[in-house]
Amino acid sequence: MIFLTVGTQLHFDRLVRAVDEALATRPQIEVIAQVAEGNYRPSNMQYTPFLEPTVFEKRFEQATHIIGHAGMGTIIQSLLQCKPILIMPRIADLGEQRNDHQLATARRFRGRAGVLVADDEKKLPGELDALLELSESQPIDEFANPQLIAWIRQFIAS
Repeated sequence: MIFLTVGTQLHFDRLVRAVDEALATRPQIEVIAQVAEGNYRPSNMQYTPFLEPTVFEKRFEQATHIIGHAGMGTIIQSLLQCKPILIMPRIADLGEQRNDHQLATARRFRGRAGVLVADDEKKLPGELDALLELSESQPIDEFANPQLIAWIRQFIAS
């Protein structure tokens, strides 16, 4: 099962629509989605606007793969749980976000083992197929790198 999440602050109809349309020709793929309060209503996957935190965690843990916006919370959670993730960044010019920080996030994670990036909805179907080829992502540590912590301490102290 793939878990699609758009986060809890803003809907992301462009991502939800792209996944839903891709599923129309991939009926064997099960997707459960958390879509926020958007206008688009999927027809090829189960969805709900929001999930209670415990239900959200359960869906995340049950999923074999994750699809989401390029939000750090979703990306970090998927990497901590070694779940391959496909991200599509929100675009400020499309009214999906106040700035384009998700484009920078997507650029930073592009090429990392277990992380795939669909730059737009046209590229999503191919990246969805590639996602299903991945069995797990490269794990990350739960805590920040000690060298980074030391550098931050030194920076603050100076």
